[in-house]
Amino acid sequence: MKIIVSKEIENVCPNFVGACVEAQVKNSPYCAELWQEINALGEHYRQVLSTETLKAISGIEATRRVYRACGKDPSRYRPAAEALIRRQLKGKDLYQIDTLVDLVNLASIRYGYSIGGFDADKFEGDTLTLGVGREGEPYEGIGRGMINIAGLPVYRDAVGGVGTPTSDNERTKIGLSTTHLVVLINGYDGDESQVVANAQYIQELVRKYAQSDGGTFFTYR
Repeated sequence: MKIIVSKEIENVCPNFVGACVEAQVKNSPYCAELWQEINALGEHYRQVLSTETLKAISGIEATRRVYRACGKDPSRYRPAAEALIRRQLKGKDLYQIDTLVDLVNLASIRYGYSIGGFDADKFEGDTLTLGVGREGEPYEGIGRGMINIAGLPVYRDAVGGVGTPTSDNERTKIGLSTTHLVVLINGYDGDESQVVANAQYIQELVRKYAQSDGGTFFTYR
């Protein structure tokens, strides 16, 4: 997988750093041990965060700043990490989807980065380009129907958009049959050490919960 960061993103976030984790995996409908980790982290956050202070988490604050720079209201189109943690702070359970999706969500809330998880066999072509959504660009968010991605950072393959920090696309979503996982970490705060730590954490999670050797990762700018 090759990833290109466009000039559009460089202009609004010159210190952007991303990471791509790629692994062969085996999915499952549910993993109790994984959910113990998710619920424990949620309980910790309820003790130390509020729906206002969570916005100061580095990855969340930077993603919100880039949204505004691209012309999007981050309070209307919340970055996924913020939306997930807000849900926990309000005492609501995260949506349980399947083990791969659930572990990607755990990695997102653990580090505060909005993370895209994809079935790589559904990509068209071997290159993803990170740009900015355009007016009228078609995009079907997972479980959200058609959404307006104008002004949102978006990864595109040879056909079109596959992932934004708010919602990934139905076309490339993870399913129980997924065996080739790609996870993209969006470090709009430019903190390479944290982005790398997040990638290594995802490798740890897929080794524990997805019968994987952890795969490989690389960073990109």
